[in-house]
Amino acid sequence: MIQHDIIRRPVITEKTSIQKEVFNQFTLEVDRGANRVEIKKAVEEIFNVKVARVRTIQVKGKTKRRGWIVGKRRDWKKAIVTLMPGERIDFFEGA
Repeated sequence: MIQHDIIRRPVITEKTSIQKEVFNQFTLEVDRGANRVEIKKAVEEIFNVKVARVRTIQVKGKTKRRGWIVGKRRDWKKAIVTLMPGERIDFFEGA
């Protein structure tokens, strides 16, 4: 897998902003087939940082209704990446 195919997008919420400031953790949406080792390598190569730890979570898509029509959002995988002390990812600084 190519590194840019593994990492899809950052997840920016109020909770992830607090994690970034307090624990130096970043949350990313990643490919569902990627494992922790692949995610760690991809983050280190793309952002040029050292990763201390990667935790992954399978997020189940919610069932949504619009009147009679019932649909489902897609399932996705979330990775919480903890960086080594002193490391940071710059593109999050403006968010």
